[in-house]
Amino acid sequence: MAHKKTVEKVVVHKKVKTVKEKPLKSSRPVEDPLVIVKDDKYPVRQEKKKKSSKFNLIIFILIVLLVVGIYLFFTLPKADITIWPKVDALSFQQTISADKTVNAVDATKAIIPAQYFQSIKTVAQDFPATGNGSNEGKATGTITIFNKYDPPKSFTFVAGTHFMSDSGKLFVSSQKVVIPSAKKTGSKITPGSVSIEVQAVEGGTDYNISPSNFSVPGLKGTAAYYSIYATSKSAMAGGYTGKVKKVTDDDLQGAKDVLTEKATTDSVADVKKQIPAEYVLLDNAILSNSTDSSSKTKAGAIADSFNYSVTVQTSVLVFKKSDIDEFVKNYVTTQLPSGKTLLENSLKTDYSASLVDISGGKATLNLNISAGVYQDIDRNSIALTLLNQNSNQIKQTINNNLGDKVSKIDVKLWPFWVTAAPNSQKAVNVFLKFQ
Repeated sequence: MAHKKTVEKVVVHKKVKTVKEKPLKSSRPVEDPLVIVKDDKYPVRQEKKKKSSKFNLIIFILIVLLVVGIYLFFTLPKADITIWPKVDALSFQQTISADKTVNAVDATKAIIPAQYFQSIKTVAQDFPATGNGSNEGKATGTITIFNKYDPPKSFTFVAGTHFMSDSGKLFVSSQKVVIPSAKKTGSKITPGSVSIEVQAVEGGTDYNISPSNFSVPGLKGTAAYYSIYATSKSAMAGGYTGKVKKVTDDDLQGAKDVLTEKATTDSVADVKKQIPAEYVLLDNAILSNSTDSSSKTKAGAIADSFNYSVTVQTSVLVFKKSDIDEFVKNYVTTQLPSGKTLLENSLKTDYSASLVDISGGKATLNLNISAGVYQDIDRNSIALTLLNQNSNQIKQTINNNLGDKVSKIDVKLWPFWVTAAPNSQKAVNVFLKFQ
């Protein structure tokens, strides 16, 4: 009996524990209570949960890949068709006018605007004299003129009055002079006198004479000839003969030529700086004129050097390149054969001025024009004819429609598994290429 009592106590104890444990109420029934006591985290069930989550993830990824694949299969396929149209070269010749009184391009009258620019440059420079000559310095000095004329009276001599030395050398006065009258006391006469500067009539050392007596040749034959005379107290000086440089006509002309060229170069360079970059200046639309050339030194003057000055005016007539391009594009467009299209950036124009009136602001321009043209191609219409066609069929269709108007065709289908153009026009791209 004692053993029975012990067993009953154990059973009762386990029942009490089972009631207190919350996990047992929400868990599945367990046949063997001992297992539950040893591990209440149920490791067998946790392992099954992990395997189920991995399986669900794999299924989800496969579904996503399938959807993306279907989307790509139906939306990504496209066809890129590149066509090289055959380009024909056309050439034209046209004459137009550039006029500074016009403000805009007039295609109907073949006139474009012109602009007028001007520059004036003055240059001056010293040049050496190249002429050779001899120079004879004239002797000068001072003489005193005496007047003892009786009855006493004064005499007036004009500038340039000659005085002859007792050695036969002529001198002239450089100014007007009045010789006072003599003073007479009884029979005694005191001459009036005045001193003046005189110069030899010729150059050379021969006129450097020592103190001398002088007569007035102009009074010869008159009563005053012996009453009017002159003397010098000092020798005449300054007379010499030597070699000198002279300015010649060739010197002056050479200076003019050199400075005219320099002034022209400077004025052309200056006027070009005024012209905006978008304007065109033709060589024969430049006019340079010398408006003044002079030197204070005349030909024959004795000088080692001389100064020369030249003024040059340069005028130019220019026009905008964009105005030429606008006129040419409009002109060529009106001359295109039916069904032809102008190839962009193919226009080339050479121009020259045949008649230029710079002062009037007008010029006549000769244009030589070349352009590339190709057959009109409606890319949308071409694309419609290429739906569902493979590469060979696409090329054949284009050749049937355009023939020799096409020089090359390239077809690219994408992605790699696509073998024909899609059924949607939006996925068929037609490009035109010219290089």
